[in-house]
Amino acid sequence: MAKVCQICGKGPATGNNVSHAHNKTRRRWLPNLKKVRMVAENGSNVRARVCTRCIRSGAVVKPA
Repeated sequence: MAKVCQICGKGPATGNNVSHAHNKTRRRWLPNLKKVRMVAENGSNVRARVCTRCIRSGAVVKPA
């Protein structure tokens, strides 16, 4: 399963680990995804993998 937010599309970012000796190895920063129940556009409850930024900002409407 892809590590991508289903609301904003945020995915993994890439870069380097840099040691004290300045050796570089590739690494990934993964988004903080959570499985939440949310209300879809058609009004039904669905389960989605959403980043915590979208949850905090109110982009995810949780069922009552």
